[in-house]
Amino acid sequence: MTRLTEWAYPLAESLLSEPLPRRWKHSLGVAERARTVASIVGADAELLEAAAVLHDIGYSPDLAKTGFHPLDGARYLREVADADERVVHLVAHHSCAWMEAEARGLHEELESEFPRASAHLNDALCYCDMNTTPDGAPTNPIDRINEIAGRYGPDSLIGTFIRRAEPEILASTARVLERVAAAKRQPM
Repeated sequence: MTRLTEWAYPLAESLLSEPLPRRWKHSLGVAERARTVASIVGADAELLEAAAVLHDIGYSPDLAKTGFHPLDGARYLREVADADERVVHLVAHHSCAWMEAEARGLHEELESEFPRASAHLNDALCYCDMNTTPDGAPTNPIDRINEIAGRYGPDSLIGTFIRRAEPEILASTARVLERVAAAKRQPM
């Protein structure tokens, strides 16, 4: 069986690198962050990395149907790519997507089609996404949230959503950092 990452990277690259090169760089950076927290997800490290590199494929012009990239990406992964169900669900719910789905009137669709994956994996993917700039470099969640709000505008749907999601994004990040710190304290 092919490893998830060996399948995920070429798929994400084929959908993002040409039409959206900056989004592709971001996705690569998110996957790099996933590797830095692999120790806290154990056997799910490859699953997290695959979801990280695929999390924004719904922005691809070939996939964008609803305009809500987590839903568009997850549907493609389920219906076309025949992806691992857990990867699909992580993509569908990355970075507090349920809050944006509510703002778009798509919450019931998202939740009924894609039940949320485990909380610790959702936290880890949110951490990776919110600690990566649009160009793929490391950042912190406060700067990332401010960058998103600034890019879209504070009164836009995305600007409003990201400010509403800020407490949960920061809480997710804190939970991940607590698990990383605890893992470092464990004796070998």
